[in-house]
Formats: sequence, C-alpha cells, structure tokens
Amino acid sequence: GGLHLLETHHQMSLLCRRFSTFTTCEAPSSLHQFRYERRYQGKVKGVVLDWAGTVVDCGVYSPVVVLVNGFQKMGVTLTMDEAREPMGQHKKVHIQKITEMDSVRAKWRKVHNRDPTSADVDAMFKEFEPMQISVLDKYSKLITGTAETIQKLQREGIRIGSTTGFTKSMVDVVAAAAAKQGYRPDCIVAADMVPLARPHPYMIWKNAIDLSISPIEAIVKVDDTVDGIAEGTNAGCWTVGLAKTGNYIGLNEEELAALPRPEYERKLAASYEKLARAGAHYVIDDITGLPAILEHINARLARGERP
Repeated sequence: GGLHLLETHHQMSLLCRRFSTFTTCEAPSSLHQFRYERRYQGKVKGVVLDWAGTVVDCGVYSPVVVLVNGFQKMGVTLTMDEAREPMGQHKKVHIQKITEMDSVRAKWRKVHNRDPTSADVDAMFKEFEPMQISVLDKYSKLITGTAETIQKLQREGIRIGSTTGFTKSMVDVVAAAAAKQGYRPDCIVAADMVPLARPHPYMIWKNAIDLSISPIEAIVKVDDTVDGIAEGTNAGCWTVGLAKTGNYIGLNEEELAALPRPEYERKLAASYEKLARAGAHYVIDDITGLPAILEHINARLARGERP
C-alpha cells in the first residue's frame, strides 16, 4: 500500500528501517521544512448580528438622543459626531470615551471648572440606563428587509446570534419589540454579560458556546461600527460592515430617501471607507445583501481560506 503521512521523527526513522532496500531515505530534519495544517472547508454555520443600525433603528438614534440629553443635564452640549464616535461599545465605556475627548473636556471645564472624573461617568451612566430603556421601544423599528432576510437564513439552518453595546435590561426591550415584527435571533448576548465588551471578542465567543458552533471561522459577524468589526476580527470571524443603515451616515430610512443624491453618495462612500479601514472583510449597504456575501464566504471556506 501507499505510504501514509508520518508526523514524527521517530516514525520517520522506523519507516527508513522498514524499507531498508531503499538506497536513500529522507533525513528526519527535513520535516522542519514543512508545515501541515488542518483547515475547515464546510459552510457558514452562524451569523452574529449587532442590533441598532444593523437590524433595528436605522441611523442609530436611540443611544444618541439619550447621550445628548444626558450631557445636556450636566451643562455640556454634545455635537452629533461627539455622541456617535465611540458607538458600539458598552454604554458606560461609551460615556467615558466621550468625557475623554478634548472638545468635550473643554466644554466641561467651562461649566464645572474641572475635568470630568470617573465619578461623573458613574453618575451619568446611572442616569443613562433608565433614560435609554424609556425610549428604546420608540426606536426599535426593524430596518426594511431584516425579518425576511434573517428568516430565510434560519430556514437554511444558519443559527443567528447577536451582540450589542446595550446592557441586558436594555436589549431585552429591543428584542421584545423586534420579535413582534418577525425578528427572533437564536442567541442574545449583552455587553454586561461578559468580562469585557467590544472591541474584545467575548460576546461572540459566548454566542459560539451557547449556539454550539465551531470552528470560529464558521461564524460571520455583521455590524455597522468600527468596534463591532474589531470584535469580529478579534474573535477570528469573518466580518461584514453595513454602511448605509448604521452609525456613520446616521439617518433613518425616511431621511436617507430625502437626501440629495450627491450628498447621499458622499456619505455612503465615507461610511464604506471607515468600515473597510476598520478591517471588515466585506462592506455592503444593508442586511439584505448578506445572503450573497455568505455564498461568497462559503466558496472561500471550501477552498480552505480563513478570515
């Protein structure tokens, strides 16, 4: 019979002795010149989706409205860009990152005669959580095409997970509203359910465990923020950025439709570039383009490619 692949020097030396009629035998040291790898060549098994800007709340309004109001109570007026910049992270970290911006610290000093402290962050987050919960239902409308797209994937056997910068008490409200509209992920992991949230990979890994999915390259992370993409790449997943419906254009569906075409194209191109520079393997307009991307990823997996 044929010679099987032998992976140790000891086995190689036994092979040499067994076939002593051979005039030459490859030296064991030459095995160091080769590396043998095990590669997954199956299909995508799971998709982990963000919430706001990905499946609900086109333009990601709910956290921005509350953040602006929360800082206003402290006498500090945020710009929309300041409120949106750290989007995707745990909301307490989001508040902390805003207080670390030079522009915000300058405004804070004018009002309070000092820089913001960790105690200020704690106090604002304590106020933020109930304020956020109170408006979530208003901003939990599904993005057009979400229910149909995800239901199709679920019928094909793909498990649907989710991660978020919201805490569990917040995302429970969003999930209940989404379920009434036909979107029901198989797993929900909130930012306060893991040791560290985005851009760390733990929420995705918890999805993988809870959904019994392996290897990690069989999972695709879909998000509209830089930190959400980093979460996916840090976890070892394929990543897909959504440029149109998320944080970087920051407009709802009606506002997008009313936008003059040149301005729309400019904003969309900037969002594509931001997500691509964050390391997304793919960037598309919205969730309805996801099935075609999964087919492309399946073809790459079949060739033995990894994220």
